[in-house]
Amino acid sequence: MFVHQLSDVQSQTIGDGTKIWQFCVVLEGAKIGKDCNICAHVLIETEVIIGDRVTVKSGVQLWDGIEVEDDVFIGPNATFTNDLFPRSKQYPERFEKTLIEKGSSIGANATILAGVRVGKYAMVGAGAVVTKDVPPYAIVVGNPARIKGYADSRVDTSLKQIKATGEYGKIEGPRVKGVGVYKLPIIEDMRGSLSFAQVEQYLPFEPKRYFLVFDVKSNEIRGEHAHRRLHQFLVCVKGSCSVVVDDGCNREEYELNTPGIAIHIPPLVWGIQYKYTADAVLLVLTSEKYDAGEYVRDYDEFLKLVKDK
Repeated sequence: MFVHQLSDVQSQTIGDGTKIWQFCVVLEGAKIGKDCNICAHVLIETEVIIGDRVTVKSGVQLWDGIEVEDDVFIGPNATFTNDLFPRSKQYPERFEKTLIEKGSSIGANATILAGVRVGKYAMVGAGAVVTKDVPPYAIVVGNPARIKGYADSRVDTSLKQIKATGEYGKIEGPRVKGVGVYKLPIIEDMRGSLSFAQVEQYLPFEPKRYFLVFDVKSNEIRGEHAHRRLHQFLVCVKGSCSVVVDDGCNREEYELNTPGIAIHIPPLVWGIQYKYTADAVLLVLTSEKYDAGEYVRDYDEFLKLVKDK
C-alpha cells in the first residue's frame, strides 16, 4: 500500500497494492479494497465501502452511504450525493444508500443522485445527471440521463440484407442462444399491403395471447426482463423500435422497422425494447397466458437461472 505523505488517511482498512495520492482525505472507518488508485484531491467519508481495483480520479467526494463494487471507474469531478433533502446542520437518521455495481464507469462531471443504483458494467456519460437506477450494461447520457445504448451489444446490420433476399422464414446467424430472426412475406398490390405468419410456417409456437405496445415516449424503455417458460414473437407493425436480446453471455441489438421482420425470443433470454419512434406499434405474441410469476425482472437472478440451467 502506498499513501502519499501529503494525504490525511485515518482508515486502517485499506487493501494491498492500493495507492492514495496527495491531498486526499480518507476518514476513519472507510473501507478500501486491493489495487485501487485514489487520485489527488479525493475525499472519502466514514461509511464508504470501495471494492478492489477501483479507480477514483481527482476531484471526487464519496459521502457516507456510498458503496462502490470491484473494477469501477469514477471519472474526474464526478459528483455524488447522499441526502435528497439537505439542510444545513440537519442530518437524516440514515443516509441514502447509493450502489455503483461491479465494472461500471462514471464519466467526468457526472452527477449521481442519492439512492441510485448503477448496474453492472453500465456506463454513465460525461456530464450526465442520473436521477434513476441505471440497468446493467446500459449507456446513459444527458440531463436527466437517458439510455442511448447497451455496452458490449453488437448492433446487427444483417436485417437490410435479409429484406433484400427472396427467402422467407427463420434466418440463421444470431449469436444469442435460441433467438430467431424471421423474414415474413409482404404481399403488395393496388389495394394495399398484407403480411402474415401462421403456426409451423414462420411462427415457431402456437400463441395463447397477444398484446400491443404503442404511444411510447421515445425516451422510455420497455421489457427489461426474461421469462421462465414463455416464448415471444415480436413484430413492429408500424414505425420502428430497437430490441436488445441477451442470453447472459452474448448481447445483440436489432432495429425492427418493417412488418416483414420478426424476432422470436425464447425463455431465459433477457429482452429490452427501446428507441421507439412516435408512431411505433409493436405486436407481441406469447406462448402462454399472462402469469406474473413467469417474469424474471432482476438481472442477477436471470444470470443465476441461466447458469443453473
